[in-house]
Amino acid sequence: MIDQAHIAELTGQEVASLVPLRGGDVAESFRVTLADGTTVFAKTHHNPPPGFFTTEAWGLGWLRDADTIPVPKVLGVSDDPPLLVLEWIDEGSYGRDKVAENGESAFGRALAELHRTGAPCFGREDRRTTGSRGLPNEPKETWVEFYRTQRLEPLTKLATDTKALGPTTLARLEAVAGRLAELGGPPEPPARIHGDLWAGNRLIDRDRRSWLIDPACHGGHREFDLAMMQLFGGFSAACYTSYHETFPLADGWVERVPLHQLAPLVVHAIKFGGGYAGAVDQALHSLGV
Repeated sequence: MIDQAHIAELTGQEVASLVPLRGGDVAESFRVTLADGTTVFAKTHHNPPPGFFTTEAWGLGWLRDADTIPVPKVLGVSDDPPLLVLEWIDEGSYGRDKVAENGESAFGRALAELHRTGAPCFGREDRRTTGSRGLPNEPKETWVEFYRTQRLEPLTKLATDTKALGPTTLARLEAVAGRLAELGGPPEPPARIHGDLWAGNRLIDRDRRSWLIDPACHGGHREFDLAMMQLFGGFSAACYTSYHETFPLADGWVERVPLHQLAPLVVHAIKFGGGYAGAVDQALHSLGV
């Protein structure tokens, strides 16, 4: 259960009421009303890895600093006890009208501008891990080196140790890791990416503005965010069109989507099993491996 006294300590206000929220596979979330009537979002974790919430708070601030897409303000953060308090966002929806298309186009443009702000390196200068499997983010000069050593190789080891993937699939993953310079398209500088941009981590408020939450931020390839967006759907064609018009993607980016989806698919195979092992094989087949 969340520590109400610590919420009061971080916000400077006593807790008037607290309502559990659904969703999330690693954290417990709550809608909290403070004594002055302010509503905030708070979450905790029963067994977080080191630096879990301060890493997330840093990522939210890093995205917010770009000033391209709304990001909730961090009101308080602690790793001991584990607690993150954010401004509350009243959720709405786009609907199915012209306003929805305009909203998706606006998000695509804003995401392009976010990526364009760049990052000092591939990975993170503070070397903090991200994601539920604590993937490394050691600074690297090229995307090829980063994706090979900080994503595909660690995930192949995890999938081996957990027996989430079969020997043939693991060998194919290793083959992809050795061919990234060939498969990855033209070199690009590191982009400021969200790192876990599926539809559940994009909120739409009552004014139909898109907000970003729950980042796994690092300097990465901008095609990774776009590939993640397509993994589970939830973003319209207008979003991708406006992105490409704002910050054109290199030729062949659509064919490279399975390459960038490999990392999250392997993570899901390790965590959930089921059909994700088959999805890894399908992505590898799409890459001709």
